[in-house]
Amino acid sequence: MIKQTIEISSKPTHLRVRNGQLQIEQREDESKTTASVPCEDIGILVVDQVQTTYTHSALTTLAESGAIVLVCGQDHLPVGMLLPLAEHTEVVWRIAEQIDISKPLQKQLWRQLVQAKIRAQAKNLPENTPQRTRLLNLAQRVRSGDPSNMEAQAAKVYWSAWLEENHPFRRDPDGKDPLNSLLNYGYAVLRAAVARAVVCAGLLPAIGLHHANRSNAFCLADDLMEPLRPLVDARVRSLYGSGCREIDPAAKQELLGILTQKASSKDGATGPLMVSLQRMVASLVHCFEGNEKEIDIPTAVDTCESCN
Repeated sequence: MIKQTIEISSKPTHLRVRNGQLQIEQREDESKTTASVPCEDIGILVVDQVQTTYTHSALTTLAESGAIVLVCGQDHLPVGMLLPLAEHTEVVWRIAEQIDISKPLQKQLWRQLVQAKIRAQAKNLPENTPQRTRLLNLAQRVRSGDPSNMEAQAAKVYWSAWLEENHPFRRDPDGKDPLNSLLNYGYAVLRAAVARAVVCAGLLPAIGLHHANRSNAFCLADDLMEPLRPLVDARVRSLYGSGCREIDPAAKQELLGILTQKASSKDGATGPLMVSLQRMVASLVHCFEGNEKEIDIPTAVDTCESCN
């Protein structure tokens, strides 16, 4: 069963747990409404309401149920994450295999991720355009470990043509303009979902294949989400084209919907992206074990109506 994504932003809210159910109590003037959701059904809880309060039991029960709590700041972008600690039965063995991965395998896996990312970027551009052709050629030229940094070369081509003809876009992770803010929000949600899949598989999210920043606790999640970023890009471009210029409730719901978007695995199985992420990380574990050589990277099957 796919886990639910719950977003709290509109009203002051109090969260508590009763009989395994997350009680969501919202207050406005003199009125009060309460809804409840089984904690075991929740995958990600996004809190973007400064007057939200919690009981300690609410946070611990959500973590024990495998849910992630994503907390947003004044700019509505996620600033913190409560991630459950792994209770996988083979967690010690898996972490040992993760740490002991050979350098050649590490580089080959990163090559796969970069190639998949560039091909997904090409898919976001119109057919029969020079930029799309250029991206597909760059994808073929990615070598083990990407020593020529084809990823960066592809990014330059991609973002110059991503928005619309004769309207180049500058991707800036620190940018406060509407497009960059929407992208940052979507990437943060995707990163949380990937981090959850990594932890549930008994791996350490801090030990990556390519990313290795000492201050980054989610290097592996950042590695694995790279080929999935174009899913966010497509939805943000659609939102912007429909007139969206801020991270409002409708925009957040649309971006959170990426996690339920249908995706396909390499064996042809289809399902929500949240489920495909579990398959992806499971295939990575098999690569660490020496039983497989390729990561099962999800690809989009369809998009929301607003993204077409």
